[in-house]
Amino acid sequence: MRLGTPPALRTAAILALLTATAFGHRLATANDDTAKRPNILFVFSDDHATQAIGAYGSKINQTPHLDRIASDGMLFRNSFCANSICGPSRACILTGKHSHINGFRRNGNRFDGSQVTFPKLLQDVGYQTALIGKWHLGTDPTGFDHWEVLPGQGNYYNPVFLQMGGDRKQYEGYVTDIITEQALDWLKNRDEDKPFLMMCQHKAPHRNWSPPPRHFSLYKDTDVPVPETLFDDYQGRSELLKENEMSIADHMYWQHDMKFQGENQFPEHFASGIINREYQRMTDQQKADWDAAYGPENEALINSIRDGSMSDQDIVRWKYQRYIKDYLRCVQAVDDSVGQLLDYLDESGLAEDTIVIYSSDQGFYLGEHGWYDKRWMFEESLQMPFIIRWPGKVASGVESKALIQNIDYAPTFLEIAGAGVPDEIQGRSMVSMLKNEGKATSDWRDAIYYAYYENAAVHNVPLHDGVRTDRYKLMYFARTRQWNLFDLQEDPLELKSVHDDPQYASILLAMQKRYWDLRVLYDVNTATIPATRGTEKWWADRFQSQTRRASQGNADLAFIGDSITQGWEGAGKKIWQEFYGDRRPINLGISGDRTEHVIWRLDKGKVNKLNPKVAVVMIGTNNTGHLMQSPDQVAQGVTAIVEDLRQRWADTQILLLGIFPRGADPFDLYRLNNIAINDRIRKLADGSHVHYMDIGDVFLESDGTISKTIMPDQLHLSEAGYRLWAEAIEPKLKDLGL
Repeated sequence: MRLGTPPALRTAAILALLTATAFGHRLATANDDTAKRPNILFVFSDDHATQAIGAYGSKINQTPHLDRIASDGMLFRNSFCANSICGPSRACILTGKHSHINGFRRNGNRFDGSQVTFPKLLQDVGYQTALIGKWHLGTDPTGFDHWEVLPGQGNYYNPVFLQMGGDRKQYEGYVTDIITEQALDWLKNRDEDKPFLMMCQHKAPHRNWSPPPRHFSLYKDTDVPVPETLFDDYQGRSELLKENEMSIADHMYWQHDMKFQGENQFPEHFASGIINREYQRMTDQQKADWDAAYGPENEALINSIRDGSMSDQDIVRWKYQRYIKDYLRCVQAVDDSVGQLLDYLDESGLAEDTIVIYSSDQGFYLGEHGWYDKRWMFEESLQMPFIIRWPGKVASGVESKALIQNIDYAPTFLEIAGAGVPDEIQGRSMVSMLKNEGKATSDWRDAIYYAYYENAAVHNVPLHDGVRTDRYKLMYFARTRQWNLFDLQEDPLELKSVHDDPQYASILLAMQKRYWDLRVLYDVNTATIPATRGTEKWWADRFQSQTRRASQGNADLAFIGDSITQGWEGAGKKIWQEFYGDRRPINLGISGDRTEHVIWRLDKGKVNKLNPKVAVVMIGTNNTGHLMQSPDQVAQGVTAIVEDLRQRWADTQILLLGIFPRGADPFDLYRLNNIAINDRIRKLADGSHVHYMDIGDVFLESDGTISKTIMPDQLHLSEAGYRLWAEAIEPKLKDLGL
């Protein structure tokens, strides 16, 4: 800014600069030479495992066009996702933040498009942005000048696309080819005065692996090598592995996965219930081509099973061949697409000015451990491809072993474009590494953090998280509170956990330390992350019963909590009837719940109609008892519950109770943790709608001990204890108009 600039203009300029800085990024100015910034072509597929990419050493297929990117640029060997599932991985890429921060933890969530994403920030510095293909985030894309996306998972054959403005358009043909054609069309008609970001996002090779007709014969006369763990027995690791519902042996569908027609003839070998909807979408000619390709093989298999010439393992091997060949045929179509895009860049003269990246939302099991699908933290689905070509900046044919993650994409793209990186982004830019032949700086991460949140909702994969270093991997399974530790150097197939091996005792402690430190670094607080316990049938049944009652409304008094609250229906039943029977009460307590479970229940339990006059909340003692979770974290969980209730029930008076005392004496560590939580949550009282009471003293003897006549196990109340509770809060309930 020149010294002669008028004061008013100087002030306006300073304010503009401060505003841009406050948002954590620099806005483009008229002096930015955006035309010289590199274009970014980001090609993204769904479920493409690195073990099915030639450049990563595939033993089962060839991918010449993807390999071309690697030979001209850099391949990252240790590239990992933060949450191995479609939508969450995409949200991590867009935001540069882990799932618990960006809010998209599991498929079925809806992406908050108002939050900062890297395409928006690229727009701010003059980039033209476009997205073509699979989106799968539940809301319309934001941050793009042009988009055309598949609804949900989309279809392989004759797919429908959602378009800007709300229209839907159906194309005839194969989805990978259509996405490629639409991406090329946009590239050819873009604003050539601006650098561009093109996100070309394929559905393939997602289930149900429906290949294009041109690749029906690929691998027809050869068998694809079988992984050595196809018949894994899951010994030596968490028992939860045995509960999976994603095995080739037991969980592949007759029509949907295996491409048979008609009724399932062998239900002992194939699952029933999901038809092949891709076949239903086909034109007559497409169906004829499909039948000609699959019919003879299907008939041969049926005859072989009928004549008894195939063992159970033979049938599993056949199913593997059907699965893997279809998968690889879909991959081949993606490789075709990459070839078309690279050819266009060459022919148009854009190649030297365009960065090309290939990646996928996560890896996939190609028969390893007997599985298909993803989700688990084992290598095959944790690892995701990342290959980048940047002419003039990235050396050719380089392989990096640095630990990178999909939260790193956003800051990398932003630095490439000359845009600032917001402080809220949790990933780190890889630009210096890209320019230094993949060599990481001394302060680059030594471990990545992973978390999966669906908790057995699909394929019965449990909630788990963990950390991975260059050699070791630690997993924590919350349901069983169990650790698994793997030495990837000695056990690359991850067949035996060494968490209880004395020789690894120091490694286990070190990895646990790294686990807790990374959770702090990334602001992971399980007390605030909604979690279900739906795998426990009794819990699911009780929750459904509560939901039915809540959906009817007509409650004046709601109790919300854990087993102590649920106990109003047990030891406290008589007292409940005496004090609350005529006050239209509802009991929303479930034994064993922590704050995160209550948060989930409030979201899923259809409680909005209740709108009670008073809600009595007492929760958090299980966060202490199960996990000895820090008072600050538990208080954040309680705060989230109170804030949720305030939003749902604007007129409700919330009576927040301090967590009741527990343990034999005043020096019980669990009791002290609860006291520390109470010190924090008392501050939630606002004197208007939130009222705090600590009634713990009514349960204590004069010396601070707890009589077993009040709490038989020094945690749960007897009938006498429930009377003390009811009498202690009764005056306050009356003050609140109940």
